[in-house]
Amino acid sequence: MTHAELDSPEPTPGGDSPAVVRKRPKPGERRVQILQALATMLEQPGAERITTAALAARLEVSEAALYRHFASKAQMFEGLIEFIEQSVFTLINQIAEREAPGPSQAGRIVAMLIQFAEKNPGMTRVMVGDALVFENERLQQRMNQFFDKVEASLKQCLRASADAATPTVDAQVRASVMTAFIVGRLQRFARSGFKRMPSEHLEASLARML
Repeated sequence: MTHAELDSPEPTPGGDSPAVVRKRPKPGERRVQILQALATMLEQPGAERITTAALAARLEVSEAALYRHFASKAQMFEGLIEFIEQSVFTLINQIAEREAPGPSQAGRIVAMLIQFAEKNPGMTRVMVGDALVFENERLQQRMNQFFDKVEASLKQCLRASADAATPTVDAQVRASVMTAFIVGRLQRFARSGFKRMPSEHLEASLARML
């Protein structure tokens, strides 16, 4: 996530040195800071369930301050999921615009998702559900829908080169295998404490699938 920058202190009247008290965050800026802190805490291997008390302590604010920006912790996780969805599907659209449908386009989508997870370990725990085990069930359902949409995007890519006799079935089977590969690599990454990189032997693996 892009780190929001706090405004630097302004000089006091009369040319004195800058004030030591930081200005209050701009509207929306505190929400970003909360989500960044949550994502960072999720990057800790073996992290237990994150409480709002621990999150507030990390940000050096009260729990009440968190609830001024999010009605619940579930809403905070929804904010992370929205970031994942917007980031990934924007990139999928860009790949679709730049490259003709086919195995190569599908391979690029798989590689993009693997790279996104590798760069965002905390988000990976959300994507595979590890961070959602004790949270609201609708969050896991939303991530399930996310991977359904990824699979649909891959199926659309692969229809162009599918078996002429049964193009829809062939594209569906290949898209399902590729989606399972993505999920498996992300789960291994999260459950190894982020030691097993999801991009390990990626090109060779894609070559086998495609």
